[in-house]
Amino acid sequence: MQPRSGWWQSDDALARVLCDLIAAEGRRLRVSLRLPPGPWPRETAMETLGFDSLDRIALAAAVSALLHMHESGLVDSMQSAPGFGAWCDAARAALDRVHARLSFSTSGSTGAPRSCTHALADLEAESDEHAALLGATPGTRIARILSAVPAHHIYGFLFTVLLPSRLDVPVLDIRPLSPGAVAACCRPGDLIVAYPELWSAIARGAPAGWPPRVTGVTSTAPCPAGTARALTAAGLHRLLEIHGASETAGLGWRDDPAAPYSLFAHWRRLSDDRLGRPGSDTATAMPDRVDWCGPRAYRVRARHDGAVQVGGVNVWPDRVRDLLCRHPDVAAATVRLMNEVEGRRLKAFVVPAAHVTDLAALRDALEALAATLSSADQPRAWRFGPVLPSTTMGKAADWTIDDPETAPVRSPSG
Repeated sequence: MQPRSGWWQSDDALARVLCDLIAAEGRRLRVSLRLPPGPWPRETAMETLGFDSLDRIALAAAVSALLHMHESGLVDSMQSAPGFGAWCDAARAALDRVHARLSFSTSGSTGAPRSCTHALADLEAESDEHAALLGATPGTRIARILSAVPAHHIYGFLFTVLLPSRLDVPVLDIRPLSPGAVAACCRPGDLIVAYPELWSAIARGAPAGWPPRVTGVTSTAPCPAGTARALTAAGLHRLLEIHGASETAGLGWRDDPAAPYSLFAHWRRLSDDRLGRPGSDTATAMPDRVDWCGPRAYRVRARHDGAVQVGGVNVWPDRVRDLLCRHPDVAAATVRLMNEVEGRRLKAFVVPAAHVTDLAALRDALEALAATLSSADQPRAWRFGPVLPSTTMGKAADWTIDDPETAPVRSPSG
């Protein structure tokens, strides 16, 4: 199947993809880098954004990796381009030549990012299904897409680049808005593309009542059922949950938190943990453990790789635990994701070594150690005790951060 869209011919779409990718890569290169909101004007010089010649080499490599510019033979034209507009022109020229595949990067939080290559034609087939799903209820027509997600990640690319191209609707970046202001900026027929943590904040802060036919989409992690129900009870027309991963793109959908996911039509079930595309013999592994409820319906249990989502970013609690356990004053530790009430950040339970007498000093040392990680990886609540929490059967157990009986020691920022 050949791709049919020329999404890169849209100045807005291409600029948003490149701006988000360059900003993300720039922050990876320089953690303290502060960039102006994008998309940037065409005349913006890369030097004024804070990038020197070595930075531009790394940035050009990141753009080439996503767009496969190296296959066009034009990648060097971007590295030497003086301004943002020239970078967009170089990317468009390369995509005019070669555009059959895209490679999206996983977050790489506390681990090496992985490149996940997808055929553009496969992504377009999924986008067609999104368009059909979002027009499946009477009176529904998408007027605008309000985006709270980066366009260079696969979720953002599907819903804020390919979908608006398919529907011929404008895209508005709502990332600068507070959660409470999102509902206020909506118009009838808007589609909001966001992630569970933001939806939970919107549900807490938005006034009762939404304009007619405002629909939401959520992905990157399970959306708490209470959040979904609160939003629709307040008047959100519909909240569509997409299950998938960078490695697979979208796999299934649901618009009822009590229902199983329905497998997208462009997938077929090969086994309990393998899927395939019609007409292809290639098997794709499910990223999560699932329970099948029928030929094309399933419920998600947990990720195979142990990752959880914090603010739309993959983090691995076991890797954070291993870092804490390398401290000489720590005998054992466990790290978990907070529940919805606690705040959906990481929390840590630490068993101090036998010689430790100053828990406050240990907490300060562990916070300093965790500060070397990304913000999403840093535990925001700390508890210390003589043994790790466990059930009566001796299995690992969760704990609540505000249990008064064990006097938690908390981070000031938690």
